[in-house]
Amino acid sequence: MRERYIKGEDINNVEIKVSLDKNLVYIQSIFDKASDLVVKRFQIGINHPINVAIIYISGISEKKVINDNILKNLMVNSRNQNFKENITTTGIRNIILNTLLPVAGVTVKEHSDELIQALLEGKTILLVDNLSEGFSLSTENEDSRGQDPETETVVRGPKEGFTEDYNTNISLIRRRIKTPDLKFEKYVVGRVSKTDVVIVYLQGIVEQALVEEVRERIRRIDIDIINESANIEQLIEDDPYSPFPQMNNTERPDGVASALNEGRIAIIIDGTPFVLLLPTVFIHFLQSTEDYYERFLYPTVIRLLRLLAFFTALLAPSIYVAITTYHQEMIPTPLLISIVASRTGVPFPSVLEALLMEITFEALREAGLRLPRPVGQAVSIVGALVIGEAAVQAGLVSRAMVIVVALTGIASFIIPAYNMGISIRLLRFPVMFLAGSFGMFGITFAFLALLIHLSSLRSFGIPYLSPITPINLSGLKDSIFKVPEWMKNKRSTFISKEDKKRIRTNAKPGPSNKQGEDND
Repeated sequence: MRERYIKGEDINNVEIKVSLDKNLVYIQSIFDKASDLVVKRFQIGINHPINVAIIYISGISEKKVINDNILKNLMVNSRNQNFKENITTTGIRNIILNTLLPVAGVTVKEHSDELIQALLEGKTILLVDNLSEGFSLSTENEDSRGQDPETETVVRGPKEGFTEDYNTNISLIRRRIKTPDLKFEKYVVGRVSKTDVVIVYLQGIVEQALVEEVRERIRRIDIDIINESANIEQLIEDDPYSPFPQMNNTERPDGVASALNEGRIAIIIDGTPFVLLLPTVFIHFLQSTEDYYERFLYPTVIRLLRLLAFFTALLAPSIYVAITTYHQEMIPTPLLISIVASRTGVPFPSVLEALLMEITFEALREAGLRLPRPVGQAVSIVGALVIGEAAVQAGLVSRAMVIVVALTGIASFIIPAYNMGISIRLLRFPVMFLAGSFGMFGITFAFLALLIHLSSLRSFGIPYLSPITPINLSGLKDSIFKVPEWMKNKRSTFISKEDKKRIRTNAKPGPSNKQGEDND
């Protein structure tokens, strides 16, 4: 837990006030903009009733336990309790513990930080007027668990994903980030659907200008129905005409927790398990959650492989078309002879051959996605094998083109972000047209045009090619190359310049001095 929460005020060892109103104002100020915080005030006793309040966080606390074991006991049992006007604080405490709440898991707290920690653990807090103590009641929701993420599977890491219920999704994030700095701002979007949209961020880490920009874009939305996070994404992105996605989406709570800790913002939409993350730069689409669960060497190699796969998926068919059509001198003679032999009898030029194979491959991939899963896998695999072999045997395409298209398809599957993969699949076709018309000059023109576009693109004000250009040294530690965790002592400042410290300095692991002395 962070030491300071609210405007630099240290909450550690702050004693609970006698006044119930002051205690409620203090706790609500700490949990400011937390839409899942529930406060219920009521009275107990007769003749001289006492004002009390219970506080809990919806989602991580069990509402049934609160209603049946706490509220019912307090309200029903207190009907027979005649409080005296001059009753002592010790008397109130004993009556609550022994008569009104004869349940297990009740502890007395004397400091505000203890109450806050109890709330973040899923407990319910009972505050009593004129009593400088609080009661922590065990009401943790042990059964709340997300579904298995289907689009972001990992070998090592949590096997838990978001669901269509936004309350469950909020609780999944709460369980990973136990600090009142975690803020949830709720909006209702859609004139007809009245969809709940929640903005999530870490106060003290995120840039407040970014939070205000997201708020303003959400407020500007005026639409009938919101069915999925993609509807929100298309209405708040910076450049709606760009083929590249400017926001990432995930169904993994651990991925959202890591993004929030970087100073990014998450948007939860009721009715979908996909949570939006912003701002998002190009390098984020080449990173996977599992990269942070393995030692730094493996993620670095894999990210280089993904970058190679990006260029392969985008340019491989175009380069093949350009070389075989205009630049045969670039091919070694033995390879050229093999390619010419494989193209013998093919009636189409290379560009038309590539387009025919790419369209067929995309049709098979789409058919595999839309059919039921057992049938879809069989159609995509068997269809590719049968059609590819039949096309070669019929002399419609060459074997070399089948290999190029297969490598291109495999490369597009390597990219972790599905929305970035779609962009590459679409851009592949105009690049092929340019390659078939102008050769390598057309490919160079297309590559420069894409580079200029990416350089001018922004995601909520953040340059799309950050931290490479403009260069940011702290961001480069977790870009294409990943340094060990103990070396990332500062957060990436290209996203947020607030609270730069991420881990203590000199955190390199190793044996302790005492252990080293013993070994000597």
